Parts: sequence; structure tokens; C-alpha cells
Amino acid sequence: MTKAVLVTGATGLLGRQVVKAFDDAGWNVSGTGFSRAKPPAVIKVDLEDQDAIDSALDRTQYAFPPQHRALQLFGAANRFPDKCQADPDGTRALNIAAARRVAEAARSRRILLIYMSTDYVFSGKAGQAPYDVSATPNPPNLYGQTKLAGEKAVLEVCENTGLAVVLRVPVLYGSVETNAESAVNVLIDAVWKAQDKDAHVAMDNWSLRYPTNTEDVARVLVDIARQYLVADEARVAMPKVLHFSSEEGFTKYQICEILAEILGLPLEGMTGQGEDPPAKVARPYDTHLSTQVLKKMGINVGTQGFRDWWYIKEPRCSATF
Repeated sequence: MTKAVLVTGATGLLGRQVVKAFDDAGWNVSGTGFSRAKPPAVIKVDLEDQDAIDSALDRTQYAFPPQHRALQLFGAANRFPDKCQADPDGTRALNIAAARRVAEAARSRRILLIYMSTDYVFSGKAGQAPYDVSATPNPPNLYGQTKLAGEKAVLEVCENTGLAVVLRVPVLYGSVETNAESAVNVLIDAVWKAQDKDAHVAMDNWSLRYPTNTEDVARVLVDIARQYLVADEARVAMPKVLHFSSEEGFTKYQICEILAEILGLPLEGMTGQGEDPPAKVARPYDTHLSTQVLKKMGINVGTQGFRDWWYIKEPRCSATF
């Protein structure tokens, strides 16, 4: 049976890997983007334009015989907390309103929707992690609040249909077009800046992060899609929210130490802040996600070793290896 997937945010950090993973798995893949769209492979779609969304979904739904199975993966988001705080209206428009709009269009066509969300829906207070899918969300900032609202919108639109599932993930890293695409990759730039011993780069050495590779997330998304599409009507009883995360936890300063070691560079110009550092936007201490539900579903939740990936796959960090 033909399987088709439409990936929104296909030009982004995660979206590019998702497109590749589904293509490698034999799916017919379409993608949408906006500022970086490259037709015909990735069509330009304004997620505030309902007609554009409908057209993209119709193209996915009707490009194959009636018995094909279609999937919509919503990965577009304003995902940087500082940028969210600086543009609250734009953030709500993309993270909430666009998510609802896409969910309504997908439901009307009986297309399964996977909505990407974040560990920042949780408060991250010390002693609470790891968070199970049944844990009560309490987001500490606007980013988490809007992603949680997006989750609720999608699940509300698709209630009792089995046509929506949420996948929460932590901070992501992987192959990038620029380091600024990832809150992890961009730390390479901080390491280089710290080569000036008088740079006084202050780096958080307090809160824990569980950087997860985009290749692993994409692989898990393919596995989730297979199970939910095959289940058909039975997926009404399947979990509506899933968690995926690496088990390796680091502070940002510890990540910088690893990157500096691989690059063969000192860190004399950087200092770690060991207490909750002052910030414009509140960050959680530890939002580690439990992957138990995925494990029970028989999905492989293993991830690449953080240090190993940088040595092997990232030229900017493997050149001195």
C-alpha cells in the first residue's frame, strides 16, 4: 500500500532529517516551508493561509490511489524561547493558530497528524523528572505555554478520531546549515568566542539538557507513523501523547567542555554559572522525558552517543580528531 507524508517545516533542523528518513523508508514525501522553500521538492506554504494548507494536503491525499495511507507531520514552530518572548503574537499565530488550522484540514480529509512538541511544557523543578506522558504540564515560559496550547488544539480538533498524536522531544542537535539553527550546535560558536581569554563568556552550568539527535527523532517518527497508520480505527485507543529523549544529560557548560575537547581548544575565556543564572526568559532545571510508553509499543528508543556523533559526523568538530 502506498504511504504518503506531508512534512510542514521541511526546511528546518528536524524537518530535513524527517524528509530523508521517510524517503529512505520508501514513503512518498512532500514538504512545505516558507522562507527557505525550494519548489518543487519543498513547496511554499503560508500556514496562516487556509487555502494554501488545503491545497498542500489535497496534493498529498489525491496523488495516489484511494487505498493509500496519508500522514501529516507538523514540525513548523517558533521554538526559541527568547524569540517567542520577543514576538508573542507571531508565536501564538504559528504555535497555536496554525496548528489548529492544520489539524482541522487533516481531520476533514481523514489524514493522521503527528504534532511535534517540547519538554518545555513541564516546569522542570528539581526532583520531578523524568516526566511520564501522564504528568501534569506546567510550562515556565511563553514557548512552552504556546506549544502546550498547540497540543490541546490539535487533540481537541481530532478528539475521538484517532487522527492526532503528539510527540514531545527535548533540545535537538544534528546536521545544520548554520550553527544558529540549533541551541546545541550554536555552542560551537561560544567555544570559539572563548578563545579570547578576556572574553568572559558566561555559560549556564546549572540546568540539565538532554540533547537528542535529529536523525534519531526522525527514525522514531517513521516507526510511530507505521504503527498508527496500520492500527487504522484501533488507533483511537492508542496513546495520544508520546515522549522521546536521549538519556544523556548535560549542562550547557558541560556541552562546551565536550566540544572544546574535540576541537582541541581551551576554555579559558568561559566560566560556568553554577546556580540558576539570570535570564530574560525563565528556563526549567530538568525536564527529562520518560520514554516508557514508546518502549511498551516496541519502538527503539536508543540514541546516538552525544560525544560520538560530534567526533564522527560533524566536520567542524571532527577535523582535529
